[in-house]
Amino acid sequence: MLLTRFAIAAVTLAVFSLPASAQFMPPPAKPVAPRAPSPRAASCHNGASFDRFLAEVKQQAVAAGVSQRTISEASPYLVYDQGIVNRDRGQRVFGQLFTEFAGRMAAPYRMQNGQQHIRQHAAAFARAEKEYGVPPAVIAAFWGLESDFGANMGNLPTLKSLVSLAYDCRRSEMFVNETIAALKIIDRGDLTPDEMIGSWAGELGQTQFLPTHYVNYAVDYDGDGRRDLLRSEADVIGSTANYIANGLKWRRGEPWLEEIKVPQNLPWDQTDLSVQLPRSKWAQFGVTYPDGRPLPNDNLPASVLLPMGRFGPAFMAYANFAAYTEWNNSLIYSTTAGYLASRIAGAAPMRKPATPVAQLPFNELKQLQQLLVQAGFNVGKIDGVLGQQSRAAVKAMQIKYGLPADSWPTAELLARMRGGTAQAQPASTVR
Repeated sequence: MLLTRFAIAAVTLAVFSLPASAQFMPPPAKPVAPRAPSPRAASCHNGASFDRFLAEVKQQAVAAGVSQRTISEASPYLVYDQGIVNRDRGQRVFGQLFTEFAGRMAAPYRMQNGQQHIRQHAAAFARAEKEYGVPPAVIAAFWGLESDFGANMGNLPTLKSLVSLAYDCRRSEMFVNETIAALKIIDRGDLTPDEMIGSWAGELGQTQFLPTHYVNYAVDYDGDGRRDLLRSEADVIGSTANYIANGLKWRRGEPWLEEIKVPQNLPWDQTDLSVQLPRSKWAQFGVTYPDGRPLPNDNLPASVLLPMGRFGPAFMAYANFAAYTEWNNSLIYSTTAGYLASRIAGAAPMRKPATPVAQLPFNELKQLQQLLVQAGFNVGKIDGVLGQQSRAAVKAMQIKYGLPADSWPTAELLARMRGGTAQAQPASTVR
């Protein structure tokens, strides 16, 4: 669960902050003294100082069942760090093609590492699949993407990160709840305050659980009486399976993502995660597997996903793909995670586009978003990043101009919108 999942809306062309590059390191012997809180941070707390705000959080924690002993143990780590807030506000998002991102993040070495971990921890993976119905490859893909199997979990004190983001006004309520959840983890004996080291956004462990997910879904799979997602591979495997199955509603025995080949005359306006058709219908449209094999002639609902438009890679996304978009609502991340899982499970490498797929430059994407807003669409932030709202607006304008409605912004669409001479076309003519 990459930290940017909580800060940025669904993004198609964005690369989110990757797992921390620093190795796991123990915290300093003495907690760092708090930095002076930013005055603006208290605006949503009726001007309360950080100390007063923290006292209220501790009261809420006690009311939620956290012991005074845990409050005392954690208090030296509950300090404000403006640097954490600055990182949250300064997250950098930049454009990158899906093929570039997936080529790096789902590289052969990560696939092979995933397969090796499945063999190495075969008993835990088999138990998790039996109990939760989640295939080993699905667990291993998230494990690899989030921390490279525990190599890169972050190196910042979790409590400091959480309480700093709780005092900031951008997502205060969320991080107050996460702070209390972290105290519950300590209270039940899973981790000590000084062991809680992770990402700057407060996520913990080898699959980067937020504390609330840790509390609700972590399981003791190695039988030592603790739920240790930092050091116990068995606990990581069982807990991740539990979260995917029960938190993300995984459907046992069903597929998640498969590469496909689409015909040139596909009804492009139907290619969207919001559109589900039986596989038999997609077969009638001429969709096949990449090697030309026909799709099964059944009624299993599926969507056609085109992360780079009609000239890029194409995938059949099934109901279980929703677990990926729920884990991280960035389309580029979720598609990469699903693709990596399929590779670990034995699927062939993704086909490369026959010709390079053109991508609008950052400034032109921003201009396109501005024009979409002027046309009456809500695209969220005008930031040069094609999120889900921008994709939906692009598709609507493609339909309006009679262009192939594949949600991919093109120079032709931008030129049409600059001219402002749109004429609505009947939906049946859009291909």
